[in-house]
Amino acid sequence: MLKQLSIFSLLFAFCFASLAQNDSTFVPFVKIKGDIVAFAADNFDNIYLLNSSDQIKKIDGNGDSVAVFNNVRKYGKVAQMDVSNPLRVLLYYKDFSTVVVLDRLLSIRTTIDFRKQDIFQVQAVCLSYDNQIWLYDEFEHKLKKIDENGKLLFATTDFRQLFGEAFSFTSISDQDGFLYLYDKNKGVYVFDYYGALKNIFSLTGYDNFRAVGKFITGTRNDSLMRYYPASLLLQEVRLPEAFRKAQSILFTATKAYALKKDELDIYQLR
Repeated sequence: MLKQLSIFSLLFAFCFASLAQNDSTFVPFVKIKGDIVAFAADNFDNIYLLNSSDQIKKIDGNGDSVAVFNNVRKYGKVAQMDVSNPLRVLLYYKDFSTVVVLDRLLSIRTTIDFRKQDIFQVQAVCLSYDNQIWLYDEFEHKLKKIDENGKLLFATTDFRQLFGEAFSFTSISDQDGFLYLYDKNKGVYVFDYYGALKNIFSLTGYDNFRAVGKFITGTRNDSLMRYYPASLLLQEVRLPEAFRKAQSILFTATKAYALKKDELDIYQLR
């Protein structure tokens, strides 16, 4: 019944969404040139740039260098950067099943090897509101919460028992008291901090998925999709040509970032 209601809400949103079809949504702000292969941005407009030598550089909103992290090669390639809390930057090295947590100056706070915790298959991790770590264990099919020492704090029932199917969640976000887990083929599953399912949104086929503040965002084909759960509004905005050629795209509440070869373009969002 819950899923049926969510699908109905989404269809309602499609019917009544306000669809913007011009580039006025994206206002050019600044370009950062250099050796950049991946990036992340926090809520204070700090940007974290990963280069081809596996170095991470943090720059502030004025473009000034704040800190550098040089120990990336020790753990392989960074699969994910979570900078939702600038005081605790989370780096996930999928090939080594290792999380490294940095402080605001990119010095190591702690390192967690999931294999030592009997966790062997993880695609997505994120920081929790209370500075712990959420992850989805695909081997046991459970949502888990661990502390910075790797101690298990919480685990759900096997999702195959709850839903009758297996999932491949590629994104986890901790936002405003809820967890947003995204499976590209199945949609968004929203849980509270006790593992209780609160909602399902049938937003499938999204790339660059992210839960940001009061809305869910991602890209599909050549469009930016923004869904507002409170109002059931799904907004589709045609992406400018520069975004369609980007290697990766990131949307925050106020800005859009498009990474091209050796250049990061930043736009203000209207």
